Amino acid sequence: MNYNWNWRIFWEPSPDGVGTYMDTLWSGLMWTLSTALTAWVMALILGAIIGTVRTMPNRWATRLANGYVELFRNIPLLVQMFLWYFVMPELVPNSVGSWLKSLPNASFVTAVICLGFFTSSRVAVQVSAGINALPRGQKMAGTALGLTLPQTYRYVLLPMAFRIVMPPLTSEFLNIIKNSSVALTIGLMELTARARSMQEFSFQVFEAFTAATIIYIVVNIAIVNLMRLLEKRIAIPGFITSGTTSAGGH
Repeated sequence: MNYNWNWRIFWEPSPDGVGTYMDTLWSGLMWTLSTALTAWVMALILGAIIGTVRTMPNRWATRLANGYVELFRNIPLLVQMFLWYFVMPELVPNSVGSWLKSLPNASFVTAVICLGFFTSSRVAVQVSAGINALPRGQKMAGTALGLTLPQTYRYVLLPMAFRIVMPPLTSEFLNIIKNSSVALTIGLMELTARARSMQEFSFQVFEAFTAATIIYIVVNIAIVNLMRLLEKRIAIPGFITSGTTSAGGH
């Protein structure tokens, strides 16, 4: 069976009412970036808090933080997406559940929450590793200067740790963009879902997913280059080497 290639399909009208098929893919890209960026802010904040708690001397707080990491890191992302979207509204009070179901962008909100918690557990591991990689003398120096433990973390340890773990955080940022494609399973019309709808409407499967693949590659390469520039500007001599910021490090 011969496949009928048609690369002009992108400029033909799309039945979904968005415009052309190119407009459809562009709309999907906007949803992908919105979901990934919002979830990344959530993941970075939660991950920094949980990662910091994992390195504190309080044993019970450390255990709770470790439990948080193990919970969200070891459950497959797809399962978590279904749990947040289908199960969580049934577990909360009826009024809250009904409100969640009636949200105009329920799939977007669910995807952000799911990706945020899932990625925060991975960010927490990176942050705690960065703090533990610092010489013990830095914490002792902060104490000697009269800083409290929270002040030592805020002004001494965390600024250094975040610079050290910038390369792995870049990888997590790239992962959250790619992981956002899982949200198509709950109805979010992000890039992969738009490519799928284009394929179903036009039957041009290779063109649709080739375009989506190229878009993902271009976006990720742009992010890698931007983060590489940031890594070089904040690099600490002796902690981050040029090899760490190479493409292979991501």
